[in-house]
Amino acid sequence: MKWLAASALLFAASAVAAAGGGTRTNDDAIVGDGFAPVLSAYGFFSDAQAQRPAAGVTPYRLQTPLWSDGAEKQRFVYVPGGKQARSRGAGLLDLPVGSALIKSFRFGGRLIETRVLLHRAGGWIALPYLWNADQSEARLVLAGARVDLTTPAGAAISYAVPNKNQCKECHGAAGQVVPIGPKARNLSAEWLAAFKRAGKLDAVPAVARRVPLWEDRAAVPVADAARGYLDANCAHCHNPDGAASNSGLTLTWEETDPVKLGVGKRPVAAGRGSGDLQFDVVPGDPDHSILAYRMASLEGGISMPELGRASLDPAGQAIIRGWIAGMR
Repeated sequence: MKWLAASALLFAASAVAAAGGGTRTNDDAIVGDGFAPVLSAYGFFSDAQAQRPAAGVTPYRLQTPLWSDGAEKQRFVYVPGGKQARSRGAGLLDLPVGSALIKSFRFGGRLIETRVLLHRAGGWIALPYLWNADQSEARLVLAGARVDLTTPAGAAISYAVPNKNQCKECHGAAGQVVPIGPKARNLSAEWLAAFKRAGKLDAVPAVARRVPLWEDRAAVPVADAARGYLDANCAHCHNPDGAASNSGLTLTWEETDPVKLGVGKRPVAAGRGSGDLQFDVVPGDPDHSILAYRMASLEGGISMPELGRASLDPAGQAIIRGWIAGMR
């Protein structure tokens, strides 16, 4: 598949950067107290504007990514020298203290924000950085920010850079901040193998059933594409340890109980969020399914996901509606 070749090239580029010297990552800024006021303080990039990673910083991508108003995203992981991530089956990679996850957002080729997750001795912290007008630096915005922009679909929106507390709303599990993206089931087998060969991973995780590549969604069973989308876009809250655990709706990739997936399930709290509909998912009938209704709304109190979007995702809606319509 196209991504597999691209994945190998991205990893090779990172390996070349590591072998060639270049900018070194600032481990003290990652693990120390306080928050770096500018992104460059961490040394994650040898060329930040081009998003060229520094030595030891590895690009990666997700099989099915979180959708954020159509933003182009670039993801990187850093594991400090002498340490390794540990495999935990199909779930999240166990990244050691001193590691970092970096995600940059672009619209129309322009960098808007970069979010970092830093693994310190006391746990993970999440910090947002907003890029300046000349694209030379990104500054810490603990209170978040708003940026007027046009999405790739042509929608004019007020894009929200989350504040530090909002980061916790998606990255919270059992009262702790945790990564949500780099699960082995949502990473290619080729990338994981290359990460191990580079000495950054103790073992290639065994994954019995991998989330499909989003670009290949038309060629895979619609249920697989839909479940992968829900896992990436909804399951960070809709899981037993997440912010929406009290909803009774569990949208993780590994969930098998139809009722927990919403099939024939009544909402825990009826109200305007349900649109006067009776069930989360009505087999064969997306028009009467709360899940599809909330995905199609931008109204506060109705729209799902609640954070991270100011426009609608037509492709995501289509795959979820197709999944529901095909149920019998």
